[in-house]
Amino acid sequence: MAELGRRRMRGEKRKKLHLSKIYSFACGKSSFKGDHSQIGGRGYSRLVFCNEPDNFEAGIRNYADNSVRSTKYTPATFLPKSLFEQFRRVANFYFLVTGILAFTKLAPYTAVTAILPLTIVIGATMVKEGIEDWRRKKQSAYELYFGQLVPGLKNITNFNKEIVVFLQASGILPQDMEVNNRRVKVHKGHGTFEYTEWKNLRVGHIVKVMKDEFFPADLLLLSSSYEDAVCYVETMNLDGETNLKLKQGLEVTSSLHEDFEFSDFKATIKCEDPNANLYSFVGSMEFEEQQHPLSPQQLLLRDSKLQNTDYIFGAVVFTGHDTKVIQNSTDPPSKRSKIERKMDKIIYFLFCILFLMAFVGSIFFGIATKDDLDDGVMKRWYLRPDDSKIFFDPKRAPAAAIFHSLTALMLYGFFIPISLYVSIEIVKVLQSIFINQDIHMYYEEADKPAHARTSNLNEELGQVDTILSDKTGTLTCNSMEFIKCSIAGVAYGRGVTEVEMAMDRKNGSPLINDIRESPDRNTPIKGFNFTDERIMNGNWVNESHVDVIQNFFRLLAICHTAIPEVDEGTGNVSYEAESPDEAAFVIAAREIGFEFYKRTQTSLSMYELDPVSGDKVERIYKLLNVLEFNSSRKRMSVIVKDEEGRILLLCKGADSVMFERLAKDGREFEEKTSEHVHEYADAGLRTLILAYREIDEEQYKEFDKKLSQAKNSVSADQETMIEEVSDKIERNLILLGATAVEDKLQNGVPDCIDKLAQAGIKIWVLTGDKMETAINIGFACSLLRQGMKQLIIHLETPEIQALEKGGDKSAISKASRESIRRQISEAAQQVTSSRGTSQKAFALIIDGKSLTYALEDNIKGMFLELAIRCASVICCRSSPKQKALVTRLVKSGTGKTTLAIGDGANDVGMLQEADIGVGISGVEGMQAVMSSDIAIAQFRYLERLLLVHGHWCYRRISSMICYFFYKNITFGFTLFLYEVYASFSGQPAYNDWFLSLYNVFFSSLPVIALGVFDQDVSARYCQKFPMLYQEGVQNILFSWRRILGWMLNGFISAIIIFFFCTKAMEIQAFDEEGRTAGRDILGATMYTCVVWVVNLQMALAISYFTLIQHIFIWGTIAFWYLFLIVYGAITPSFSTNAYKVFIETLAPSPSFWIVTLFVVVSTLIPYFSYSALQMRFFPMYHEMVQWIRYEGKANDPEIIELVRQGSLRPTTVGSTARLAAKTNHIRENSTNHR
Repeated sequence: MAELGRRRMRGEKRKKLHLSKIYSFACGKSSFKGDHSQIGGRGYSRLVFCNEPDNFEAGIRNYADNSVRSTKYTPATFLPKSLFEQFRRVANFYFLVTGILAFTKLAPYTAVTAILPLTIVIGATMVKEGIEDWRRKKQSAYELYFGQLVPGLKNITNFNKEIVVFLQASGILPQDMEVNNRRVKVHKGHGTFEYTEWKNLRVGHIVKVMKDEFFPADLLLLSSSYEDAVCYVETMNLDGETNLKLKQGLEVTSSLHEDFEFSDFKATIKCEDPNANLYSFVGSMEFEEQQHPLSPQQLLLRDSKLQNTDYIFGAVVFTGHDTKVIQNSTDPPSKRSKIERKMDKIIYFLFCILFLMAFVGSIFFGIATKDDLDDGVMKRWYLRPDDSKIFFDPKRAPAAAIFHSLTALMLYGFFIPISLYVSIEIVKVLQSIFINQDIHMYYEEADKPAHARTSNLNEELGQVDTILSDKTGTLTCNSMEFIKCSIAGVAYGRGVTEVEMAMDRKNGSPLINDIRESPDRNTPIKGFNFTDERIMNGNWVNESHVDVIQNFFRLLAICHTAIPEVDEGTGNVSYEAESPDEAAFVIAAREIGFEFYKRTQTSLSMYELDPVSGDKVERIYKLLNVLEFNSSRKRMSVIVKDEEGRILLLCKGADSVMFERLAKDGREFEEKTSEHVHEYADAGLRTLILAYREIDEEQYKEFDKKLSQAKNSVSADQETMIEEVSDKIERNLILLGATAVEDKLQNGVPDCIDKLAQAGIKIWVLTGDKMETAINIGFACSLLRQGMKQLIIHLETPEIQALEKGGDKSAISKASRESIRRQISEAAQQVTSSRGTSQKAFALIIDGKSLTYALEDNIKGMFLELAIRCASVICCRSSPKQKALVTRLVKSGTGKTTLAIGDGANDVGMLQEADIGVGISGVEGMQAVMSSDIAIAQFRYLERLLLVHGHWCYRRISSMICYFFYKNITFGFTLFLYEVYASFSGQPAYNDWFLSLYNVFFSSLPVIALGVFDQDVSARYCQKFPMLYQEGVQNILFSWRRILGWMLNGFISAIIIFFFCTKAMEIQAFDEEGRTAGRDILGATMYTCVVWVVNLQMALAISYFTLIQHIFIWGTIAFWYLFLIVYGAITPSFSTNAYKVFIETLAPSPSFWIVTLFVVVSTLIPYFSYSALQMRFFPMYHEMVQWIRYEGKANDPEIIELVRQGSLRPTTVGSTARLAAKTNHIRENSTNHR
């Protein structure tokens, strides 16, 4: 038994050491002699007294508590804030003013009938706001809680919201209150830890977090269950990444493993103020009278989760809304669609008409009132002008006219559609649900549906003119495979890339079989698609440069930040890496014979194939430093000491920074390697240069001292100082070779781009890759094709290179600027000169260095003008800032709708700058998705999102708004005409409740159904005829011409209804008893005609009927008659002139039914005739497609080609354009031969 216990203890110890696979960015001890001038200054003023939360000085700093709120409103602020939001809209404010005036004697109707519709509309909007805020609250807590426990459920619930509701009702699903009331162990003094709620934590508390628990605040890691104070952290809630991150506490606190050891623990932390940067932390800790530098390695962020570690002890540094995750939870920039902005202008236009009508009516009213009493003779005796109040007093006619203008403003207010905003918001929310539930945009492999994160931009999806796309992870899979390499000037690797196969197709040669299909290929290995008999199976030991090959793969096995995971059962090693290409490199090294299997705080262990003995031998390298990769350095290095005591710097990076760092005697293979790198780029591969150097002991000590000083400098310049020190050591390198990894195109990308191009959408690619790689990816996805003229703008000219050697920065800048200006001007001349001779397509390709100058104020106009005249634009070597600036230039310069799509953190600026940001929920985390307006899982879903949902949403919203203005003008103008008929007396034609309920009950539901369900053509036809999409880009359906046309239709309808009704009922008897029609009968008849006309007009405008639309249209008309019966049965004191008007007067009278039929048909004839003539002789594009569908000629190639020839814009990119160009080329050749 004792022996068994000892074995178990040894097993536990082995597991403990095995899990301690952590690296340090500054391995080894470091002194703290850096500059502390920034501490206490702006941005670095936070002071934390560890284990002393009640310290007086901590108390006066008034740090935030640890409770959080993820909602826009609270119960106390909901009412005032929501009301303020609603009455910021000018239309709502107008109706509020008229509602207040309704309590005065000026009102043409009762106050309750004016207030009720406003109350319903505002109330509905506030309820919607409240529900959305509640859903935000629910979603944030839900994702925090269940996103970890049941990862798949997070996405499934986009389809089944009922699950969420059930969980909430069951008390399973937590909200803010539940999160704030979670419990964690806190040091209460004397070495005792007790559970307390998260909300009670304060800055300085010492907490103990157990395995699988979330961190309750931003903590400074003091120690863990491992001796070297390391822990594993899952950051999925922060960045969406599922791979574990490793954190390490300071060595001075790593021995604090027991609760009682914290009874007398005291330390003071000085650090940066709260900020949103998840990946930086600058500070120092004073412990036992010694200063120790702090870095992001010691910071555990709130909402991260402790994994594979039994417990950690940490000091609370940031709480509540000061934590980095909450600092990052700000809303994205507010975006409004162009249609919504234009709608505001139409509202203002209607206000102008309203004020004009009130002004003109008041003038006529004043004149008529003044003439009422002329020398004692009363013209309108029934108004008793000799004994009237001020409102009708002939002696005070100007005052009466002013008062009448206020009455008219209230009465003509029905021109303004009070329910427009809330109806549109309801429709957009329902449209978003349809997008989320579209099974055709659901990526089953990753369990990710589409997700519209905002409903404000639905119709904007149908108006996209330019797409600006990232490449890696967006067009490609971001799933790297090691496929080729160049070592000692020799190219290795027999694999064939997708780009090479695409180039074969372009050149007309037969396709080459994928290497995976070769018979000697074993089971495919993820990340490794390399085969070459000269290297594989240990054959590399027979190559001439065996030492270089050994160093090459040794570098791949050591120079990385991957973490090995050894399967205890099989002994197989897998790797968790920060990027897919890094994982591919370590896997490649393992497959060749250099198996990295263990990482500790200060060492790397691997098995190598010894070229002399042919046996596997274990090598241990002492890890001294890791010099991190970033976008500006474009390289990564590690410094290690081997078993022979040699200090080696191993470096891998981009060719643009690596070749210039080679020593004179380290360039032996430079020429051949450079050739191979260009060949790999031509094949669409991503390349890295590998090099190394040996450092003597003294040189390393000097470097380490300077690096420690830079790391210990607690200032904003810390990163710059570290980079300067690193730059000096990463020189005089010896070249080993180059790697080439393939990032395959996502499924369906070429077809999607072809459809988008057929839709007339311009596509720009903004990538950080080399120009050659980007060009060949362009060919693979059909953005480029044979015969397309490439306009390449770059600065790789002999003149610029000569100036760069001289080092005169001002001269370089001036010459570069002039070179870019000249190249853009010459390219523009080429495009202009080709216009008259042929329709040759052009592609503009520009690198990042050139883009810097092209985006300057005095050149960017020329650059944009050239770019929009080209079929394709590819910007290579682009930085994240340049991506955002290009997006801004296109958006502001063209005035058209732009859509940016990307998947990584480097795409966030671009997504937020564009009119619409689409995030790809890929393998680079969730930064892009969290900053996007819409999230999809694959680029190919963009086709359906735009061509189907975008087209439908644009058409629905446009038609809906036009119809809203039509129905309100039809109704409102009948009131004005009655005013004219009644000498502008201010007396409405309709009963008060008729006026009040028109917008709410008798015309709203059918238009909402139109906005949700209407389709001009089906989804299949939207994708079959992509040029339908150009109706949105050209804004044909919401142009001023179309808007004014609908308004004119409203005026015509109102005129026909009013005059036909009045003339039909003016003189003759209305019923068999000989009674004539009064205001009650005329008003009810006109109102009936209006209800029929606006609803039947809707029926004529709808292209796609559903059961719901039938119910809403015919149900609304039926509800009007039901309302007349019920309302007319109420006591006359309430129903006033509508008392039994239908039962006793209208229904028994044949003339009522005849007039209604005649007026309704007559009113609809103008629109019906116009529509028939327009569709017969001047059909719009969607009407042509409808005709094809109706005639059953959807598969007739001649008819389809005829329709496509009517396209609004020719297709210049994509496989369709490639085929057309090839056909034209063959046709021209045959013509020339004749």
